[in-house]
Amino acid sequence: MSGERLLTCLRDDFDHIPFPAHWDLPGGGREGEEAPVECALRELHEEFGIDMPPKRLIGHDFPSHQNPGTQSWLFHGELRHDEIAAIKFGDEGQEWRMMPLEEFLGHPFAVPHFKDWIRRIIEHPRATPQPS
Repeated sequence: MSGERLLTCLRDDFDHIPFPAHWDLPGGGREGEEAPVECALRELHEEFGIDMPPKRLIGHDFPSHQNPGTQSWLFHGELRHDEIAAIKFGDEGQEWRMMPLEEFLGHPFAVPHFKDWIRRIIEHPRATPQPS
């Protein structure tokens, strides 16, 4: 996030992926025994070239959309203007945008469960301790 804007990317338009051509948030699956915050930081670097210290992220856990019975994490933190200016978009997705929060929440092609999760965080801004 930066102010009231979210770092978003437009997913590729391939039939074989979930939510093709939808606005998404940075992220992806854990590799090996990574902690959730390590996964989030790795994905942020791979997808956007951003290196951020873990202490700048706040994590929230949710029931997984893709793997029922497991937990998924949504992290948020404030991006600095110099970090946004230095973004190097990776090879996944069609484009990226710093999208206004309200636009993402109302967008018909934003990943639906992320819209729900963000609304819950706004309504109940508790942070869950990050597992190590």
